[in-house]
Amino acid sequence: MGVYENQLLIEKFQSKEKTSDILPKIFNTILKKYEPKNLYFARGPGSFMAIKITYLFLKTLTITKNMQLFATDGFDFNKNSPIKAVGTLYFIKKDGIISTQKITDDEIKKIKAFNLPKRLDYKCFTTDNEPLYILPAI
Repeated sequence: MGVYENQLLIEKFQSKEKTSDILPKIFNTILKKYEPKNLYFARGPGSFMAIKITYLFLKTLTITKNMQLFATDGFDFNKNSPIKAVGTLYFIKKDGIISTQKITDDEIKKIKAFNLPKRLDYKCFTTDNEPLYILPAI
């Protein structure tokens, strides 16, 4: 999670804790130090539970603090690299379409980690911020 001012990353937070445990703690810290005007997040694809928790938390926060919520997909934070789905399936984005597929071990080794950009590109985000649930084919 990061705090941006004039589109530039000024503070970064990382944790290995569960989303449900860490999200309130980080936001408690942020809200004591900053006065956010808008929130930007990756609405998926990924863990259904993490997506749900994040969306509900952020939506509630934006309503209570009178902010706007903007979203994009997670591929904007990992250089369009495959995202783990379930089992041996990965989410892939090609030509704007997200689907699931198996990838090779060599492709798995090349997966880029999620990273906060130093400059936040507002053009990547929209007000279409409902969770992006993509169910892999079974």
